[in-house]
Amino acid sequence: MTSLETPPAATATDLQDERLAAPQGFRDHLRGTVRRARDGDLGMLPVIAGVVVIWTIFQSLNATFLSSTNLVNLAFDMVSLGVIALGIVCVLLVGQIDLSVGSVSGVAAATTGVVMVRHEQPLVLAVLVAIGAGALIGWLYGQVLNRFGVPSFVATLGGLLAFLGTQLWLLRGQNAINLPYDSTLVRFAQVWFVPEALAYLFAVTAAGGFLAAGLLRARKRRRAGLSSVSTRWLAAQALALGAALVFAVYYLNRTRGVPWMFMLFVVLVLALQYVLTRTGFGRSLYAVGGNAEAARRAGINVRGVYTAAFVMCSTLAATGGVLAAARLAAANQSTGTADVNLNAIAAAVIGGTSLFGGRGSAFAALLGVLVIQSISSGLTLLNLDSSYRFIITGAVLLVAVALDSAARRSRQAHGRG
Repeated sequence: MTSLETPPAATATDLQDERLAAPQGFRDHLRGTVRRARDGDLGMLPVIAGVVVIWTIFQSLNATFLSSTNLVNLAFDMVSLGVIALGIVCVLLVGQIDLSVGSVSGVAAATTGVVMVRHEQPLVLAVLVAIGAGALIGWLYGQVLNRFGVPSFVATLGGLLAFLGTQLWLLRGQNAINLPYDSTLVRFAQVWFVPEALAYLFAVTAAGGFLAAGLLRARKRRRAGLSSVSTRWLAAQALALGAALVFAVYYLNRTRGVPWMFMLFVVLVLALQYVLTRTGFGRSLYAVGGNAEAARRAGINVRGVYTAAFVMCSTLAATGGVLAAARLAAANQSTGTADVNLNAIAAAVIGGTSLFGGRGSAFAALLGVLVIQSISSGLTLLNLDSSYRFIITGAVLLVAVALDSAARRSRQAHGRG
């Protein structure tokens, strides 16, 4: 080319490979979604479709299922298990497992009751001691894995039994320690609702924040010479999100409103999602879960990441235990027992977190626990016993794992890892 010739128009670097290009409009997004689904990258589509099917079936069998009153109860019931499932997402991302989250939540609940009621200490101190104990347990798991090479399955299985015994020892023969009904913790978990105007403000702010984050991300991509999502598409997404959130607030406010306890869960989900997707530590979690040896050679402190994942898991499990005790206004011997462990793991997996590590998001806990609690709520309204809930939840979990395995093989076949 001579100096007199016009240089070719600049082309975004990633447009040379359609798998890397950012979709521009609706058609591009639709084609990209179809291509990713064909290649095994299903994302959250299966679980969203599952929620729609479950809600449709239960609403057809009982007209009160989608009533405002029942959905408010559902929002309350999701929280403690959902917070525990958030911790499970952290350890699954690094390719590990924690089978003791139920027992850890029980220890935290018992600790809260003992410090707050038996020793008559302030609520804040009781909660801090309980959550701090959870963080210490996670640190111990990290040391056992890193220093002695004990598989997390074995270490946390031992922890399940040990901390169940600790919970019973803390209660010392008492079936339950009742928390004061007029305490801030109990009121927060039972009767505190977001004021209606403030709830609408949160909904609009969330949509605005989504749009602002998308525009900022698009500008960074353009500066780097990469393709970016169109402003029109981002605005359409933000408008749809805002409309959905405003309608949800309106519908829940037809009875009691949006629980503050549920808002706390949403904040935790968003905070963890930010950590996972917008920080170096979050990228390290995915890298270690994808290939620990490659992550180590890339300079990532793999042992530190393992320890941090277990600390996050146990801390969130303890937080879930405190919230469960607040919801029941009691810390008893059954807190964290029964099916809490399996339901927390099932929620993370059903929501889309891979058992093989390296894939998942904080929203997996939200969607997964929504599926599990929807099944439980629907069967309760139909006056069916818990045996059906176990069977259905087990079947849904099996389908989720089968889809994950099939998608993983498909991604590998199409070079998506």
